[in-house]
Amino acid sequence: MESKQNSLIIGAGMAGLSAARRLVAAGHNVTIIDKGRGVGGRMATRWSDTPEGVRALYDHGAQFFTVRSEVFQEEVDRWQASGLVRQWAHGFADSTGVSRHDGHPRYAVRGGMNALARELATPLAVRLQTRADSIGWQDGWQVRLENGETLTAASLILTPPVEQSLALLNAGETRLPDEARTALERIEYDPCFAVLVELTQPSGLPEPGAVQLQGEPIAWIGDNHRKGISPNAYTVTIHAGPEFTRAHWDTPHEEVATKLLGAAEPWLAAPVRRWQVHRWRFSQPRTPHPDDCLRIDSPGRLVFAGDAFGRPRLEGAFLSGLAAAESLLT
Repeated sequence: MESKQNSLIIGAGMAGLSAARRLVAAGHNVTIIDKGRGVGGRMATRWSDTPEGVRALYDHGAQFFTVRSEVFQEEVDRWQASGLVRQWAHGFADSTGVSRHDGHPRYAVRGGMNALARELATPLAVRLQTRADSIGWQDGWQVRLENGETLTAASLILTPPVEQSLALLNAGETRLPDEARTALERIEYDPCFAVLVELTQPSGLPEPGAVQLQGEPIAWIGDNHRKGISPNAYTVTIHAGPEFTRAHWDTPHEEVATKLLGAAEPWLAAPVRRWQVHRWRFSQPRTPHPDDCLRIDSPGRLVFAGDAFGRPRLEGAFLSGLAAAESLLT
């Protein structure tokens, strides 16, 4: 079975969503596919029920976001006016326990980071749990899915981690210009363990409820309760540093959690009730591409986008998606 779209986007994270919204606003017919059960990518929020029957929430990917550009600030102002987004802090405690303010607001999303992704996806055509097997070209982009279906599009935007996008193109025997392929193969990512911890009492983390250590074995500890996304349960997210994560990637979860909870013990004032571990293989770009996106016109219109292009993190992904859409529109 074949279905045709003007534009197809793979990946329903921030880059894919911002690209789709711009293209739809310009009158394009756009479909997004994503292998996950929900939209958002690393704008991820997990929940569980406590023994008392209340909902415990954890942001386990992106913890907050900042703004440096006017274009993104306009969007954030709209989200803030609607009550979806709020300012959490202007900086976090460092390894000394002292909060460092730099004047830039850190924004949190009410209900967790994934709530923002769900809001952005509401008017869009998104197909979830839809995994691509290969991408080839034959009078249009041919995206073969795991279920045997083929989607055909005149233009294609790829927003997954670049290694995964290249694997799909390789599977479809798609030749890219040598210069572009070389630039894409230079992009590398750091991995990250996220340990999601439910405490029996308040965490005791210093104001505003987070410590940004940026070291090893722990890079970040954030209090989801004090951030406002888990009002009925005391939950904490611990992010490991990239070197610890690489060294222990194949280590059993229990051992990983034991090591990281031991390292976090001086920062936590309450006993741990339970924990879970999530592995982010492509957490943050370590060697990003300098431009906001990379467009290729041979064999067809193809744009690579995501937080590995241009500026980092959530704002970078938003601007990269926007740049990818503008590239196709021009």
